[in-house]
Amino acid sequence: MGTGSNSTNDLVVPQASQALEQLKFEVAQELGIQIPQDGYYGHMATRDTGAIGGHITRRLVQIAEQQLAGRMK
Repeated sequence: MGTGSNSTNDLVVPQASQALEQLKFEVAQELGIQIPQDGYYGHMATRDTGAIGGHITRRLVQIAEQQLAGRMK
C-alpha cells in the first residue's frame, strides 16, 4: 500500500467471515482459551489473542499449501 493509504482488514471474500469466525473458536478451544461471549476482547491477555491469531495463520497457510500441492499433481 502506498503512503497515506487507508488499509483495512476487509475480507477479499466476504462469505469467508463465518468460516474464519468458526476457525477462531476451534483454535481457541484447542489452546484452552476462553473467548468472551460478548465479543469484547479488551479483558483478554495479548498473549492469548496473539496465540489464537498465530495458530489461525499457520492453519490457513497449511490449507493453502495442501490446495497448491493438489493442483501440482
